[in-house]
Amino acid sequence: MLPPFSFEALGDYCLQVPLSDRWRIYHRLQELMIKSWCLADGSLRVRVNNCLTAILVRSTVLQFMASRDELVDWLERCWLF
Repeated sequence: MLPPFSFEALGDYCLQVPLSDRWRIYHRLQELMIKSWCLADGSLRVRVNNCLTAILVRSTVLQFMASRDELVDWLERCWLF
């Protein structure tokens, strides 16, 4: 899971994601028109300029890294609000 996001912490971030998921996450972020880079050291860097971008990045990473049970729980919580 991702750590809580602070609205004051905007800028470039290095995401700690498995190499096996890095390219899929990168391509999804590109589809969402979010600036991101795969660096030679294996890291994935993302530019977060606003709260919407932060939400989209979190959602994208969650989609690829969460277990099925976590995703079901997240969806059920969404329906409560």
